[in-house]
Amino acid sequence: MTNTEEREDLAALRGDCARMAPHWPPAERVAVRPVPPSLIHGVSVPPASARLLEAMAEYGD
Repeated sequence: MTNTEEREDLAALRGDCARMAPHWPPAERVAVRPVPPSLIHGVSVPPASARLLEAMAEYGD
């Protein structure tokens, strides 16, 4: 696929989305409250993912 074809596909997709948007009303706003750490359990992170996050400056340093 060429760069021109990709731009045309993206333009077609954006046009489709713009035409469909009026068919779906926006979701009502829901207040988001922080969850205390004591309620978070049973979460496991694969070692490879943990190493990846640890290597990222935003998370590991």
